[in-house]
Amino acid sequence: MAAAALAALAFLAACGDDENASAERAGKPRLVVSAAASMKEALTACAGDFGEADVRVQFGGSDELAAQIRQGVPVDVFAAANTRLPEQLAREGRLETPQAVASNQLVLAVPAGSDIRSVDDIEQRGLKLVVGAEGVPVGDYTREVLGNLGARRSRAILANVRSQEPDVKGVVGKLVQGAADAGFVYRSDVNAANGQLTALTLPARLEPTAVYGAGVVRATKAREAAKAFVGDLRSGGCHQALIAAGFRDP
Repeated sequence: MAAAALAALAFLAACGDDENASAERAGKPRLVVSAAASMKEALTACAGDFGEADVRVQFGGSDELAAQIRQGVPVDVFAAANTRLPEQLAREGRLETPQAVASNQLVLAVPAGSDIRSVDDIEQRGLKLVVGAEGVPVGDYTREVLGNLGARRSRAILANVRSQEPDVKGVVGKLVQGAADAGFVYRSDVNAANGQLTALTLPARLEPTAVYGAGVVRATKAREAAKAFVGDLRSGGCHQALIAAGFRDP
């Protein structure tokens, strides 16, 4: 984790001067946004249209991005796939009061054409399951689902886990590559898979509430632009991009 944070710090430091100069020439501040991997398609589509700053978005597991902020990586906005991590950073004095900006639906994803039809089918012995690692929002949501199934069924499903990934895109990658038979991801990730995956909706009693939180990093040098971007995630162009990608209102 520390190595990843240091690598990110070195990369941003190396390119920061040129980007800042370019942004200043355009009359806009440069804004660095650290966002959950599941937001990649939506924020990549909308960031260039944000008029108040030159936005650069970096994506990863929410827990890793939070760790980078704790390590001092220069970031202006943090957007996570849960509210827990932003709230923790706020309590530590590293983030201004976070806001809920969107929600997402956890689903069981399978390769297109799979015979798997429901969460009941992933108890079969020998099936290959891929999940998010514990501490990563998608991994924690997955464990919440399994906990709601009861101890016996949860043990049977966990016995089929072949890989625990550091972010949701790792789960998607294993499924698309054919390295796994099923995995828990967000509906927006299935939408972005261009028909390669099928989303199986979880029963309502099992479905967790996946609310995304975002906030302004206190160390930012572009506070007003950062506040405006969080507002855009809540109700502006980037919020609409999230909705179009399969997210929901918070």
